Amino acid sequence: MAQMNQLKPRLVAQAAAEGFDACRICRPGDIPQVPDRLAAFVQQGHHGQMRWMEERMAWRGNPAALWPEARSVIMLAENYGPATDPLAALENRDRAAISVYAHNRDYHDVVKKRLKRLARWLVTESGAEVKVFVDTAPVAEKPLAQAAGLGWQGKHTNLVCRDLGSWAFLGSVFTTAELEPDAPEADHCGSCRACLDICPTDAFPAPYQLDARRCISYLTIEHHGPVDPALRPLLGNRIYGCDDCLAVCPWNKFAQVASETKYHARDDLTGPRLADLAALDDAGFRALFSGSPVKRIGRDRFVRNVLYAIGNSADPALRPVAQALTGDPDPTVAEAAQWAAARL
Repeated sequence: MAQMNQLKPRLVAQAAAEGFDACRICRPGDIPQVPDRLAAFVQQGHHGQMRWMEERMAWRGNPAALWPEARSVIMLAENYGPATDPLAALENRDRAAISVYAHNRDYHDVVKKRLKRLARWLVTESGAEVKVFVDTAPVAEKPLAQAAGLGWQGKHTNLVCRDLGSWAFLGSVFTTAELEPDAPEADHCGSCRACLDICPTDAFPAPYQLDARRCISYLTIEHHGPVDPALRPLLGNRIYGCDDCLAVCPWNKFAQVASETKYHARDDLTGPRLADLAALDDAGFRALFSGSPVKRIGRDRFVRNVLYAIGNSADPALRPVAQALTGDPDPTVAEAAQWAAARL
């Protein structure tokens, strides 16, 4: 055990050398509250169409079930702080607002490469076994991050870090190595409810609870088919994700602009014209979003979102753009175009 305790400070130093902004340790069994919370979330239907949450509840609720041999969970955070206020993009209604995390390279690819290098180092130094995860497996990353002391889950259910604010990508290394755990982080939200009050669609039934079916990030990314017409006007010009509850958090006063240039906003994804985005065919969509997380939703769902934004633009000049897509082969796109044209 003494040898492993000596390993921890070197591990933290190596994580920093790999580009991570924070590294903390917890045990797989440190989140006993998660199974009940997850079960309630699913039972209430708050997961919407995300059926994989139902199917993998046993693993997501209990990291030990995911890999019984694991003895420690190394939680890592990487800053992706934006250079400008994301809320400012909402004012330009003829242009698209894209979530900060999707302004450039897909963080899954960037973080996973760092995790793999760190994991290889750990194997070499300790002989321990490892598995790495970045949001692509049933891992309760945010509760584990709080248990490890990286931050706390705020009233918007996202992680808040005292030194990074809202802008932190998470990754984890599960290992058979016995590493000394860090103290969990306490909740520092206090009486603040800025994140709850700013939500355009009222997606929070109560503090620390999210109904994904009303969340703009869910609606623009995960939701298949037409969006509820009652919610469409509330989307504004947000065509991929939503940063409102993150951006308004007072803890962002401590946030820094991301040092990793792969997270800096691409010029062509900073307020792109809705008319240009609506004209994308499948090939054009794939070319524009090559290497981007946006690519995952596909052209049809993306253009559906763009058409909702066009319908919300109050710009008559965009009506012909919507009308041109009323005969789109995808029925959801065609219906969104008809809705947008009627709105204008």
